[in-house]
Amino acid sequence: MGLRDAERSLTKKTASGIPPRIGMVLSAVEETAESTKLWCGAAVAMASLGGWRGRRAAVAGLTALTLAQLVSNGLCKQVAGRPRPPKDWFPHDEVDDRPDSSSFPSGHTAAAVAFTAAVTHRWPAVGAACAVPAALVAVERVQSGAHYPSDVAAGAAVGLTSAWVTRRSLRVVLRRWLF
Repeated sequence: MGLRDAERSLTKKTASGIPPRIGMVLSAVEETAESTKLWCGAAVAMASLGGWRGRRAAVAGLTALTLAQLVSNGLCKQVAGRPRPPKDWFPHDEVDDRPDSSSFPSGHTAAAVAFTAAVTHRWPAVGAACAVPAALVAVERVQSGAHYPSDVAAGAAVGLTSAWVTRRSLRVVLRRWLF
């Protein structure tokens, strides 16, 4: 079995193997994360309630998220041009409500992982809480028919890289600014 066949099989199993009620939860989380609403709301809560630590975590999370969005949606999707998975793979009508843009990589996953990874470095407990909706967003992107599993994996890699670059960059900026 080649990579293409394995990806088709995994996509179909994910789309049909998730019970409808769980699918509704996944869709609700994804809708909340649409246009980064969930992550911006989390950043506002952290900055408002978390003192200095919360503000630093919020800035790191939003910076990493922005970088991930620029790389995934502004660069990679423009270069890749990968079509979305075929509609006939999905036994539900969610597949009719997906974007027309390139499938590769998942920008939703990139943003979720970038925000979560950056926040985790600054405030591990809150980062762990953010990991739950981030994982749900990633699964939903395959279940809904918006992405192949490799698109989600690539989005996660973009997100992790964006968080790492943000961590390194903020450290350099703060050192120069404070000293």
